[in-house]
Amino acid sequence: MARTDNDSWDLASSVGVTATAVAAARAVASRGPDAIIDDPFAAPLVRAVGVDFFTRIVDGDIAFPTDPDADGPQLMTTMMAVRTRFFDDFFTAAAEAGIDQAVILAAGLDSRAYRLHWPAGTTVYEIDQPEVIEFKTRTLADLGAEPTAERRTVAVDLRDDWASALRAAGFDPARPTAWSAEGLLAYLPPQAQDQLFDTVTALSAPGSRLATEYHPDGGAALGQRSRVISDAWRDYGFDVDLSELFYTGERHPAGQYLRDHGWQISARTRPEVFADYGRRYPEAESVDSMRDSVSIIATLT
Repeated sequence: MARTDNDSWDLASSVGVTATAVAAARAVASRGPDAIIDDPFAAPLVRAVGVDFFTRIVDGDIAFPTDPDADGPQLMTTMMAVRTRFFDDFFTAAAEAGIDQAVILAAGLDSRAYRLHWPAGTTVYEIDQPEVIEFKTRTLADLGAEPTAERRTVAVDLRDDWASALRAAGFDPARPTAWSAEGLLAYLPPQAQDQLFDTVTALSAPGSRLATEYHPDGGAALGQRSRVISDAWRDYGFDVDLSELFYTGERHPAGQYLRDHGWQISARTRPEVFADYGRRYPEAESVDSMRDSVSIIATLT
């Protein structure tokens, strides 16, 4: 079902199911001797959501090609492993630089507040829809998981006044902050992307950092890639058309927009980020159009 301005979802439908898919990829990517991430909470969170297809993936009940260039879940696992490590390293570097306040936008099933080694005194804010926040909090509590930082949840839709909700949760805009907008921008209309960056800038003290990704074609490559995934997964009973979840169309390049608003920008293409972690960018045709996607780290001057 195509997106609308007031649509809603849980972790088994619409945009929410992408959080479950990414968690399933993190679970698989955490296994093996050469894993570059370790997310012990991904698999139990996926099982708790209860989407049969993703449960079967994390339980190893579906056999997929292991060729890293073959299109399928193995390819998605490789892509998500590198993306996850990029954002893990971003938060770790920010914490080591003395930034003790982090905000994860559209947190979904992200478990960094539980699995990263945060310095004492760090506060991690997670923003997402109320149902998503409640589900993850309850599931991890049932598992006996304990946050490794002070975790504060902000149960609000990013289309609403999330800035006020964040401040009400104790966020201090006078302190430098590490922000992440991971896998988020293409799910926002172009104007909403600008509004997100405007709000982040207004809430950020000098020295704040932001990590995000940007697709120069306005999300068209993601749509193309998602159609391939949806067609392949339909054979296993997964019937959500992922390509309908993105907002395409012309939008301001994220790096330039942030630069124009006072941020210093460091940007690397996706193959460059792969190389940083000793991985070769896949040769699959369906991801060739995503080579120009950039991973951005911005610092507010």
